[in-house]
Amino acid sequence: MQDTAFDAIVVGSGISGGWAAKELTEKGLKVLMLERGRNIEHIKDYVNATKPPWAYPHRGGRTQEMIKNYPVLKRDYPLNEKNLDYWVDDRESPYTEVKRFDWYRGYHVGGRSLMWGRQSYRFSDIDFEANAKEGIAVDWPIRYKEIAPWYDYVETHAGISGSMEGLPQLPDGKFQPPWPLNCAEQHVADKIKANFGGTRRLIIGRAANATVALPNRNKCQARNACWLGCPFGGYFSTQSSTLPPAMATGRLTLKPWSIVTEVVYDKDTKRATGVRVLDAMTNQSTEYSAKIIFLCASTLNSTWLLMRSATDVWPGGLGSSSGELGHNLMDHHFRLGASGRVEGFDDKYMYGRRPTGFYIPRYRNLGTDKRDYLRGFGYQGGADRADWGRAVAELGIGGDFKDAMAQPGAWSIGATAFGEMLPDHKNRMTLDPEKKDKWGLPVQKIDCATGENEARMRKDMMADMAEMLEAAGVKNVNTYDGGYFPGMGIHEMGTARMGRDPKTSVLNGNNQVWDAPNVFVTDGSCMTSASCVNPSLTYMALTARAADFAVAELKRRNL
Repeated sequence: MQDTAFDAIVVGSGISGGWAAKELTEKGLKVLMLERGRNIEHIKDYVNATKPPWAYPHRGGRTQEMIKNYPVLKRDYPLNEKNLDYWVDDRESPYTEVKRFDWYRGYHVGGRSLMWGRQSYRFSDIDFEANAKEGIAVDWPIRYKEIAPWYDYVETHAGISGSMEGLPQLPDGKFQPPWPLNCAEQHVADKIKANFGGTRRLIIGRAANATVALPNRNKCQARNACWLGCPFGGYFSTQSSTLPPAMATGRLTLKPWSIVTEVVYDKDTKRATGVRVLDAMTNQSTEYSAKIIFLCASTLNSTWLLMRSATDVWPGGLGSSSGELGHNLMDHHFRLGASGRVEGFDDKYMYGRRPTGFYIPRYRNLGTDKRDYLRGFGYQGGADRADWGRAVAELGIGGDFKDAMAQPGAWSIGATAFGEMLPDHKNRMTLDPEKKDKWGLPVQKIDCATGENEARMRKDMMADMAEMLEAAGVKNVNTYDGGYFPGMGIHEMGTARMGRDPKTSVLNGNNQVWDAPNVFVTDGSCMTSASCVNPSLTYMALTARAADFAVAELKRRNL
């Protein structure tokens, strides 16, 4: 007979869920981790991690059948032959788009921690204070000093490489040695710093790719194949970093193929008592009990679960008493910037396949700089030399042509801007009563769009990069805007925001649902604003902090 009683239940096994499981088990709790998709075992199940391009039937590309079967996934790079089974099947798990929203999901053990871009940056007080200072949405219930020790903690375990820069808008952390800029990037970095008085800075990207070996993990091998799973454990994932220590405690039970359909709520005690789970293979339903529950199913799925829970008390679901559940959906808007040719380094080349590019931290709307929009943006980019692919356009023949193609081409450099999207009550998710998924469950209905603030910001996001490259002597500078729709950044945030008042927020400053204090939500849905930096490191820190608080409250018998 299976055990159905636990001290804690963690819903989801991605970046946040892995951290919750690690922290709660190491603090002595008996934990059940529930994952709606299949298990992917570290090393054993990374079936394509070392496969060469010629071993794929279609050289790793996409087929017409794939394009037909994956109408959302085909919109961007996730649709490819190499790791197609890491992404959700659009046919099994559809959703409704009131306005276009590109939602790229990973339903398996590890979630998107296996496919993420690994860029790891801290929020600063400039981010935590912005809503209050500008009268936007609600104030964050925490400040940098409260989360800084937790950033230290998770960076040390996860293995974040980076350089110390002393920038108030991008706090330094507990870094492993940084990856180096290449010669072209360093040249442009020096020119930018000189030409803009130090207000703009090109630095190496801070990445969760270890440059020094960690327990049970080798350092990154610079293979640039991270999205296939890393058999060396070179980058942070649930499989390589948080699941092993959780399993080592002997207190973790991991159940894949387990779709949590409801948080069970006791209106007399005003506490959750457990969760109801649908077996994705047999469609059998089981109820599990626990003293505390961590929802880490990803932004739109944790909110979906709250909306389906305690509807006999709140028609809008558990956590809906404020009227904010499902609202304030955010992403990072991007897909525009500039690029050009770098001269003078034709006798030099890149070394290895570095797993991160450069980063230009935010500099707009800081200090005396005031724009006609709020917040700011940063850039992610890189420089490299053209390869044989440039021959496709030339269509040359002959021995001289082949010899030329055996040599690297010209150096080029470019960057894409990532801008902050403001929280807006109108950007929301609801349940669609008409459309069902493979298991007969109602799907998410998403109504989200960027606004005027983002439109004004995008003009600077494109023009500024061209300005910096031209100031650095880069030739043939071209700007581009590839267009953007929410979701494309794969940084969905909000819908169950933290706040200081139960009348205007879903969660308090410890990530507890105001309406059920033994339910914690620590994934992207908890975010009160988006900043312009990648958010995953903040999810890690908030999760570790909330787990520490939850165990302390359990011991005090407050939960």
